[in-house]
Amino acid sequence: MKPSIKILIISILLASCMIIQVTKVVCQNHSFMSINIRYDNPDDGINTWDKRKLDLANLISNYHPDIIGTQEGLYHQLSYLNGYLQDYSMIGVGRDDGKNKGEFTSIYYDTLKYNCLKSETFWLSKTPEKVSVGWDAALERICTYGLFKNINSLEEIYVFNTHFDHMGSKARKKSAKLIIDFISKLSDESKIILMGDLNSIPESKPIKIITKYLADGASSLKNDSLEPIGTFNGFDEYMVLDKRIDYIFVKNVDIISYKHMVDRRVDGGFISDHLPVIIEVSY
Repeated sequence: MKPSIKILIISILLASCMIIQVTKVVCQNHSFMSINIRYDNPDDGINTWDKRKLDLANLISNYHPDIIGTQEGLYHQLSYLNGYLQDYSMIGVGRDDGKNKGEFTSIYYDTLKYNCLKSETFWLSKTPEKVSVGWDAALERICTYGLFKNINSLEEIYVFNTHFDHMGSKARKKSAKLIIDFISKLSDESKIILMGDLNSIPESKPIKIITKYLADGASSLKNDSLEPIGTFNGFDEYMVLDKRIDYIFVKNVDIISYKHMVDRRVDGGFISDHLPVIIEVSY
């Protein structure tokens, strides 16, 4: 082969290699935490907010989830966390007035990883657009959601955070249906996280309503791999933790891990009367 022809062939091959583009799809891991932080009750004795707040802030900082849903937090409790968690911003309103009064179902998100495109809070009642008590509930109950966009992948995900009533069985069922009705109006391809304290055990009607549309994050695990099984501890170190009432549900994401967190305070007590739930997913 003449040198000139050989050089031409090599030049063509090199040019072809430069033109060909290989697209590589990389699945990123994302973590979400749900925790009922227990409202600031002065009657909690050795478990009052002032004795727990630093441990809670350190827990979040140490695990650094991408997005956290809290329940029962009052404005001053959330203000404390806002001041401590420098990388996070918060969405949510108080359930008593739609502003700062009463408990929040707040959502914190890591601003280095996500932008919040929109957010809203609705009441779990027949009139979700305004402050109201639903059905046989004892108190106002709310659901806060946000649409978040990952800064790196540009993927979008809806995150819902809620707290069902502790007294009204009808309210819990209707609340589950209301949230699912809302979610069902979104695109079938939407990535969704629903988390919260649902005051309902896995076999109950509210959970069955939800799992017809969303997957219980724990369903990806073997029956003996969720330890402890329960999430409610009542600040009782001797309690058998077999009452599961806190959940993270998902749609259109792959579950990597799902855990009930047993981390304790420096003094050995529980960080809250509920265990935090943390899930890692990919998409």
